[in-house]
Amino acid sequence: MTGRLVGKVALITGAGSGMGRAAAELFAGEGARVVVTDVVDDAGNAAVAAVRAAGGDATYVRADVSSWSDCVAMVQCATDTYGALHVLYNNAGIFPADDGGVLDTPESTWQKVMDINLKGVWLGCKAGIPAMIASGGGSIVNVASFVALVGAATAQIAYTTSKGGVLSMTREIAVEYARQGIRANALCPGPIQTPLLEELLSDPERRARRMVHIPMGRLGRAEELARAALFLASDDASFMTGASLVVDGGITAAYVTPE
Repeated sequence: MTGRLVGKVALITGAGSGMGRAAAELFAGEGARVVVTDVVDDAGNAAVAAVRAAGGDATYVRADVSSWSDCVAMVQCATDTYGALHVLYNNAGIFPADDGGVLDTPESTWQKVMDINLKGVWLGCKAGIPAMIASGGGSIVNVASFVALVGAATAQIAYTTSKGGVLSMTREIAVEYARQGIRANALCPGPIQTPLLEELLSDPERRARRMVHIPMGRLGRAEELARAALFLASDDASFMTGASLVVDGGITAAYVTPE
């Protein structure tokens, strides 16, 4: 079998739908044995079925990334089932509809976003890094966002703050573990056409405000982000760590002024 991830074991959080499922199918197609995690069992099992139907190898384990015990269990599933862990793709995240401005966002929403989007990435790394070191090293891919680099067009204080934290955390991990054979990079997507975003952009006015800021004039596709994640996960990015790979249709190019 040929592929960029042959012989690798990859764990993908939030892999039941959207970018995570696209990555699970692509990584398996490139030779990885994939551990799919999600909190929606039907979606997680469907992702595994799709991988297997295409001739790949995958298994599902339910995991709430905001739970330390669940993160330990998902990594244990990888090592028990496949004997190693080489790729950790921290993809799981939420964007509640009531995440708005500083004055409007409920404290409970702020906390839930932080627990999943930021704490969940930390717990995934905390649980996964020892297994990756024992496996001879590997690649961590953390999903941040273009809003970690620029302000969002519409208020979303909790989400934006959480993704900024993911970006900083990724750099810290990259520096700490570079000489132990672990690379850590952040993927910074622009707006991606997933069920989550489609629901949030069901309001035509809100959708129009978003679209006007994208130079390419369209939303990204989940498979486009999966290919970027594959690059970071693979040895094609072997000298890349602590970096941010921006895949946003040109948004930040239009609004970020070089220093």
